[in-house]
Amino acid sequence: MKLFWKLFCSMVLITALACSAGGYALIGSQFRASLDREVSSLYEENDLLRFALAQELAFNPLYSRWELAKAAGGITITTGQGRTVSFRLSDEEGNALGGSGVLPVEAADLTAALPAGQRGWVMKALRDGRIYLHAASPLALEDGILYLENCREVSGLFQDRAEQYRSFFSLLLALTAAVGILSLAVAAMLVRPLARLSAAARRMAEGDLSQRVRVDGDDEIAQLSADFNVMALRIQRQVAELRAAARRQEDFIGSFAHEIKTPLTSIIGYADLLRSRPATEEQVRESAGYIFGEGRRLEALSRKLLDLIVLEREDFPLRPVPLDGFLRRVAGAMEPPLAQAGIRLTVRSQSVLALMEPDLMESVCVNLLDNARKAMDNGGEVLLEGFSEEGGCRIQVTDQGKGIPAEELERVTEAFYMVDKSRARAQGGAGLGLALCRRIALLHGGRLELESQPGQGTCARVHLKGGGAPWETGKTGSSPS
Repeated sequence: MKLFWKLFCSMVLITALACSAGGYALIGSQFRASLDREVSSLYEENDLLRFALAQELAFNPLYSRWELAKAAGGITITTGQGRTVSFRLSDEEGNALGGSGVLPVEAADLTAALPAGQRGWVMKALRDGRIYLHAASPLALEDGILYLENCREVSGLFQDRAEQYRSFFSLLLALTAAVGILSLAVAAMLVRPLARLSAAARRMAEGDLSQRVRVDGDDEIAQLSADFNVMALRIQRQVAELRAAARRQEDFIGSFAHEIKTPLTSIIGYADLLRSRPATEEQVRESAGYIFGEGRRLEALSRKLLDLIVLEREDFPLRPVPLDGFLRRVAGAMEPPLAQAGIRLTVRSQSVLALMEPDLMESVCVNLLDNARKAMDNGGEVLLEGFSEEGGCRIQVTDQGKGIPAEELERVTEAFYMVDKSRARAQGGAGLGLALCRRIALLHGGRLELESQPGQGTCARVHLKGGGAPWETGKTGSSPS
């Protein structure tokens, strides 16, 4: 069953039950109150009869039961409503001895059930449908006990109650119909926001992530609508991020495939040339040089890609390392290729401890120095520096190269992005170096900053958290290479 019909049926049913219970309870209460008044009136009439008989006995105290019963025939009691009260005097067995008027009920059932010396009443229904209240009270005489009986018809009470039930039932039907119409409107109003939510959810499931619902009021349904909008916004953002990641992955795979294809094509071509026909010593040496160069470029590309994959672990242990000694070791490794390019490397470092993973941080420094080499066509000087700073240490590489345009500066740390692609490929670049450096800096809880002026050079700074304590107090090293 739909929620609309659940709400409708619930409201109609609750209203009908509540009104029925209240109405029937009210009618029953009124009936019992009326019946209690009739019983009180019945006892009052019985008391009046007892008083009249007591007056008769006061004038003739030696009356027997039969004499009193005979004298009772002349007693007449009239109520305020003009009704003459009929009564009867009976013995213990219920036999009528005398009285005034006619009682339509028998006495035997009531008198036999009365406790000794107490009065009582019963309700009796006759075959013709009339209903009477029958009361009796004992009168003690010297020759026995007489029972004074009187009755009062209450058929009208039951007829009034039946009429009230019929009227109430008709009223209840009309009220239920009115509540039903009102419940339709209320249920439709309550379900309408849920219908909007359902429609929006279906459209989102079909791919329209821009769906939002109107928030009306501040009740629970309004809160649900607001939560739906927040959820939809987050899903839209996450899907957008996933799509962007998928596009980046496609770009990554395409770029990597292109980077591998070029050296493999050269290697296969020169190898086939050497295999398929005789060649002079000069041709062999030239082909081998091409194969060796392209193989080294493919090896570097594979190693850098492997580093990027391994870094996904992000749980490498860090340890304190003397910064000046570390930078001199890096400078020694990079001296031959820099010297071959006519570049002079100068190392300046404070004697402090830096918190790092040495192998990974060496990869950062090598990449930064290699980028400086590629940016300097006519030689020059490169500075490799290490400093202590607030909260940690800083490693800095400054070159005098071509620089990076401002609009490219934010993208150079993306994998496979190259400012000058033809020139970078000619120098064996793959666009992975700075991406790797940024990942390693983040792994250390630090960051990579680039500052560049086209035509003047670039300064790359790696900020590391932790460390900074002196290794050899007050000592600063400077060694040109």
